[in-house]
Amino acid sequence: MTVRVTAEDGVAVVTLDRPDRHNAIDLDMADRLAAVWRQLRYDDAVRAVVLTGAGGRAFSTGIDRAAHVPQPPSPFSVDDPLLTIGPKANDLWKPVVAAVEGMACGGAFYLLGECEFVVASRGATFFDPHTTYGMVSAYEAVLMAQRMPYGEVARMSLMGTAERVSARRAYETGLVSELTEPGGAVAAACRAAAVVAAYPTGAVQGTVRAVWAAREAARDRALALAPHLIALGNLPAERQAALFEGRGGGGYRLR
Repeated sequence: MTVRVTAEDGVAVVTLDRPDRHNAIDLDMADRLAAVWRQLRYDDAVRAVVLTGAGGRAFSTGIDRAAHVPQPPSPFSVDDPLLTIGPKANDLWKPVVAAVEGMACGGAFYLLGECEFVVASRGATFFDPHTTYGMVSAYEAVLMAQRMPYGEVARMSLMGTAERVSARRAYETGLVSELTEPGGAVAAACRAAAVVAAYPTGAVQGTVRAVWAAREAARDRALALAPHLIALGNLPAERQAALFEGRGGGGYRLR
C-alpha cells in the first residue's frame, strides 16, 4: 500500500509510504490519495487529518520520474495526475495539517498547498527543481504564492536545485507555522489537529471553507493559465530526461 491511514481520537494520520523513493508519487499513490480523501468525507469519526511522509528523509519529492503520463497532442491541454491528489480537489473540508520531515519539493507543493497549515522539523528543506530540468513551475508556484511573499516564491521557483529553503526560512516567510526538533513534526501536528478535532465540526469545516474561499478567486485565474504556460515553456521530454540524468536527478520527476 502506497498510502497508510491510521485514526485515533478524531484525528486521521495519512502517510505517504514509499520511503525508498523519497515518497515520490507514482500513479498508484495518486489514485490512492484521491480515494483516501473521498473516503474521509464520509467518516464522521475523523474530524481532522495529519498528512506526512514515511521514513524521515522526505515528505515527498513530487511525481516519480518512472511514472509514465501520456500527454494529449494539443498544446492547450496537459494531463497532470497531481491535480487530483489534494484534499480540496476531492471536496474534503475537514482541516488537514501537514507534518514535514526532510525534503519537500516540486510536486509535494500540490499537497502542501491544500493543507490548512504546515508543521516542520528544523531539518526540513523546501525547493522546486523545475527550472533546472527545463520545466515550467506553474501549479507549484501558484500554490506557494498563496503561502509565501512574492519574492520568496520567485526565488525558490527560479533557483531550482541550486538553493533549498531551510525550515527556519520557511517559518520566517509564512510557509511553516511551527518548527519542531527533528522527528517531532508528526507529534506536533497531531497535537494541533487534536485541538481542532475537539471543536464543533460544523464550525470547523465552515471556517476551513471560508478561509479557502478567500484564496480561490486569484488561485483559479492563475491555475487556468498553468497548462498553457507548461505546454509553451517545457523542454521536450527527452531533453528533460537528459538533464535529469546529467545532474543525477534522483527518484523523482515532475510532469
